[in-house]
Amino acid sequence: MADPTGFLKVPKIEASKRPVDERVGDWREVYETQDPHERAGEVSQQARRCMDCGIPFCHSGTAGCPLGNLIPEWNDLVRRGRWDAASDRLHATNNFPEFTGRLCPAPCEAACVLSISEEQTGGSVTIKRIEQTIADQAWLDGIVEPQPAAIATGKSVAVVGSGPAGLAAAQQLTRAGHHVTVYERDNRPGGLLRYGIPEYKLEKRVLNQRLAQMRAEGTRFVTDCEVGVDLTVEALRAQHDAVVLAVGALRGRDNLVEGRDLGGVHLAMEYLVPANRECEGDGTSPISARDGHVVIIGGGDTGADCLGTAHRQGATSVTQLDYNPEPPEIRDDSRTPWPTWPLVLRTRLSPAHAEGGARRYEVAVQRFLGDEQGHVRALEVAEVKVERDASGRRQITPVGESFEVPCDLALLAIGFEGVDHMALLDGLGLQLNGRGALPCGSDWQTDAPGVFVCGDAHRGASLVVWAIAEGRSAAHAVDAYLMGESDLPAPVVPGALPLAVV
Repeated sequence: MADPTGFLKVPKIEASKRPVDERVGDWREVYETQDPHERAGEVSQQARRCMDCGIPFCHSGTAGCPLGNLIPEWNDLVRRGRWDAASDRLHATNNFPEFTGRLCPAPCEAACVLSISEEQTGGSVTIKRIEQTIADQAWLDGIVEPQPAAIATGKSVAVVGSGPAGLAAAQQLTRAGHHVTVYERDNRPGGLLRYGIPEYKLEKRVLNQRLAQMRAEGTRFVTDCEVGVDLTVEALRAQHDAVVLAVGALRGRDNLVEGRDLGGVHLAMEYLVPANRECEGDGTSPISARDGHVVIIGGGDTGADCLGTAHRQGATSVTQLDYNPEPPEIRDDSRTPWPTWPLVLRTRLSPAHAEGGARRYEVAVQRFLGDEQGHVRALEVAEVKVERDASGRRQITPVGESFEVPCDLALLAIGFEGVDHMALLDGLGLQLNGRGALPCGSDWQTDAPGVFVCGDAHRGASLVVWAIAEGRSAAHAVDAYLMGESDLPAPVVPGALPLAVV
């Protein structure tokens, strides 16, 4: 049992970030490097704040963690200094806690009982920080080892896509004894973990060490291979007994206003991917913010990633535009009551906002303005009001006079429309649904027999923690399909939604 009164004795302390002037000059992670013993001691004290709350909403799949992480259990183990046991409990539900500990926005913390009245309790337990520390300490102590299957099943599974969903499915199926091959169209495995998430949020050494473990367990990776083009669907089906589609939802939403075709106007991923390739040593990115005025359209996580990247490339100025009203700094219980995900102004989860740049709310681009060379020079922007029509569709109406914002590089970070149109889907005879995703049955199987789907390809662009949860659940379904039954865990069911969305 955790310390029932620990939150009364120990103040909440977040991990320290490096000074802004220092961290924008490199691509290393934003947090201070601590001595491992000092960090372990500090985090052990933070774990004391996990109270005996009776019903731990933090690991509920509807309000807190989709993986069902046993948060109170490993908090108590950390409190008692049992880091090896804490790692075992954490890895029992999460294949990649070093990813989620860095990238997850922590719905578990929003659902923490201590979040009900932060003024009285001091705020939620620092679950995300504790999770990352457990994972990092396990790697440091050498207790994260390959777990090859004791018995081979003789069955072969193809996993198409090597993002978090694909990697989770692949690791689970390999450990179940199947021969698993992961196909990735890029030159390195990792998907969005590799080329979508900036280095300052996830240093790729963290990804590489996990991939090395998976290879040692027997998972095979084939890169530079677009299934349906470089490998035919017929050959894929002939070589494997089952297929898992974890191809993501990378089709970016566009804004086809006047001037969209000007030079210097790009979708966010057209900017982030080559920037990450440059960090990998693949050459200078053809799109750079250096010495330019950058305007980011969209206020979400992808926009924040563009913001931090532009700072590190040496932008002269960065302005982020959002058509939504500015969120409150604290939870509005009338709109998002505990334990739902609160709509609040987030700077802790997006440290890039503390590094500079301006944010403008309730504005929208009316058109892009170009120079004589056909390159964007400014954006015409207007104040707007956002309302919902009778069908629930968002209506954005200009309510004020337009004004110009200087711009040399415009980045559209306004979300994703679904799965890319690809030859693989045509070859399998699969159709996208109205959300641009691949539907499936209760067993994660698509309309093509023996072909399963998980992650963003199934639910649309979402969180890394949901991708891992769906990958683990799809692995259970594939194992049962191949063997008649499965002992693998299945933390979520198709169509599960967080409580904040229901």
